Amino acid sequence: MKLVIFDCDGTLVDSQHNIIAAMTWAFREHGLPPPSRPAVLRCVGLSLPETFAVLAANHPASVRRSLAAHYRDAFVLGPLRRREQEEIYPGIRETIAALAARPDVALGVATGKSKRGVDRLFRQEDWHSHFQTVQTADDHPSKPDPSMIAKAMAETGVRPEATVMVGDTSFDMTMAGNAGVGAIGVGWGYHDTTELVAAGAHEIVTEGSRLLAAIESRLQRQIVEGVR
Repeated sequence: MKLVIFDCDGTLVDSQHNIIAAMTWAFREHGLPPPSRPAVLRCVGLSLPETFAVLAANHPASVRRSLAAHYRDAFVLGPLRRREQEEIYPGIRETIAALAARPDVALGVATGKSKRGVDRLFRQEDWHSHFQTVQTADDHPSKPDPSMIAKAMAETGVRPEATVMVGDTSFDMTMAGNAGVGAIGVGWGYHDTTELVAAGAHEIVTEGSRLLAAIESRLQRQIVEGVR
């Protein structure tokens, strides 16, 4: 068996507008100026405590905890409770469908999203049956700690040389390196590709139509040569 693990935000789905809206609402509810879009997008992939440790570094821990709670509430009680569907990046649906149809491949998610957020995405795309392992920030340390990848491999019984992580941030690439698995960076997300390479990406894919081939090629090379 082979294991392909995907990040969510910035990799499968372009959720930046929802993230910015939720972040803006959370800060304004506290009477604080919201952070800039670039500052917020730099933190995508981190868990909420780490995100607000960066974006609200000059405020006490109690304020950061409250900001995180308001951010979560934005999707249920706040401005995003009636939001439109999130936009899936071009080529992603086809890639997921092709991999899910293969009996020798297990699919996983490792994301800073909450379980609730992943469930919303899976309901939108009817993906629940496609993914065998889902790891979220609810149960793990923040990226780049390798905990999520380690748990995904344990749940599927797949070894590191048969595992690849696909993500759009340096946190994803570093996490993959920390777990000893392959790392494929995508060029349509929230971190520059030069950062992905510096963080250890084995390959960079800039078009969704080429992602499936890159995953298959990387896995084949790793199984023959090991992860390097």
